[in-house]
Amino acid sequence: MKVKCPTCGKEIEYSPKNPWRPFCSERCKLIDLGAWASDEYVIEGDPGSAARMTPEELESATKHAMERAERLARSIK
Repeated sequence: MKVKCPTCGKEIEYSPKNPWRPFCSERCKLIDLGAWASDEYVIEGDPGSAARMTPEELESATKHAMERAERLARSIK
């Protein structure tokens, strides 16, 4: 299965052969880790609150997170 690297957007094979999946490389994986460590990514809400979300709220939150990740990926190209 082909997927886009969440960091740079490069299309890669998502399989056990790729040790960095879902990223294309160690570099992209470390960029993503650094973003989490510097609070560029934030999971809003109280711990465990996702379990109380409706399917519509979960879908909306997922869409928002994907859009933010895409903007970040475009900004580092």
